[in-house]
Amino acid sequence: MERTATLSGNNLTNATNSAVEAAALTAHKTTDKVADKATVQVDRSAAAVHRAVDVAADTADSTAQWASATFEQAQQVTTRFTESASASIRARPLTAVAGVLVVGYLLGRLARL
Repeated sequence: MERTATLSGNNLTNATNSAVEAAALTAHKTTDKVADKATVQVDRSAAAVHRAVDVAADTADSTAQWASATFEQAQQVTTRFTESASASIRARPLTAVAGVLVVGYLLGRLARL
């Protein structure tokens, strides 16, 4: 009689082990599916981020080039204006001084209004 109880207990243990193994297998399969989907999404996100960084870097580079070129152009214009004014003052110093005095007088009159 004891032997039958043990046999029934073994059957119950085997059934429980089978159920646990089946549940574990199902859990593994589900985890694998979720991991595969997550990997695909992470790869997509990483690619999108890489593209965004590339676009931002390209934009920053072109903006830096534009700013550099604009700065150089401004320096050239300033240099040309300074050279032109210096040449004009050297050519006619009395006219330049008279012109500056007239402009100063007019600005003083405007400031009083």
